[in-house]
Amino acid sequence: MKYFTISILAFLLSFSSITHASDKFKICWSIYVGWMPWAYGAEQGIVKKWGEKYDIDIEVVQINDYIESINQYSAGEFDACTMTNMDALTIPAAGGVDSTALVVGDFSNGNDGVVLKGKDSLKDLKGQSINLVELSVSHYLLARGLETVGLSEKDLTVVNTSDADMVAVYGTKDVTAVSTWNPLLNEIISMPNSHKVFDSSQIPGEIIDLLVINTETLKKNPDLGKALVGAWYEIMGSMAGSDAKAIDAKTFMATESGTDLAGYDAQLASTEMFYTPQAALALTNSKKLVTTMENVAKFSFKHGLLGDGAPDAGYIGIEMPAGTFGDKGNVKLRFEPSYMQMAEDGKL
Repeated sequence: MKYFTISILAFLLSFSSITHASDKFKICWSIYVGWMPWAYGAEQGIVKKWGEKYDIDIEVVQINDYIESINQYSAGEFDACTMTNMDALTIPAAGGVDSTALVVGDFSNGNDGVVLKGKDSLKDLKGQSINLVELSVSHYLLARGLETVGLSEKDLTVVNTSDADMVAVYGTKDVTAVSTWNPLLNEIISMPNSHKVFDSSQIPGEIIDLLVINTETLKKNPDLGKALVGAWYEIMGSMAGSDAKAIDAKTFMATESGTDLAGYDAQLASTEMFYTPQAALALTNSKKLVTTMENVAKFSFKHGLLGDGAPDAGYIGIEMPAGTFGDKGNVKLRFEPSYMQMAEDGKL
């Protein structure tokens, strides 16, 4: 009887441990103007507070290499991760990980750009090599830019470069062109004889910054979605405006991203931040989002990013409030407005 009782106790403790573990979640982020709020939210205890409201534990982790952060999310090491709309499609979704855009945070409105050294026209890229994070939004931006001047990728050479190395690489003699994002972009532009020849303000609303969550995890744990969205909009409220609270919040974000308040404000100026759920919902629910994701899917298919077996750009279904692009039987990326709508309605 003694051993039976011990066995039952061990089982119950094991079961209790498993149940408790399911209430612990991890999200990751990398340095970018639109994702620095997660650093602030973690440091200020805002994320912790919202987690406690729903009796869950949320760990916020910084990953220095952007693509690596998405790879770790896709491998199941994190429950949610910051990434762009294109990378959400081409990495987790293309890898079979059903993912949901939980927070539509902003779109790049000049924060991504192409820079040439010693030349001041995008046409001058012909015959050159350009360093970028291959198959990322920087690559997409380059392709969209080349279309405007009658060039294509066949007219130049793409050199895959980690974002962690971009500034150092640009400082070398042999590198004459890069396509990258802030804060790297502003640092590179400040170097002698550097010229920004194309940026995301010329394709507004196409490079969207998201918090993406595993769809199955969200379905099983809707309170996680509520906590993350609730925390996000509290953080947005802290940094919106120009009062002392907002200045303190943005100064923290600036320091954490390696710049100062003026530098961070400059990045915000070229970012269409959605400080309210209403603003985020306007894009999420729009027909424009369907068109944008169709363009992204076509670029991705052209570059083999949808998988070896993808027969066309619509191989992976992308579900949006205004319509689904692609195969409705193979939906792997979803834009889910209901949690942001709860925030808008004050129901979190």
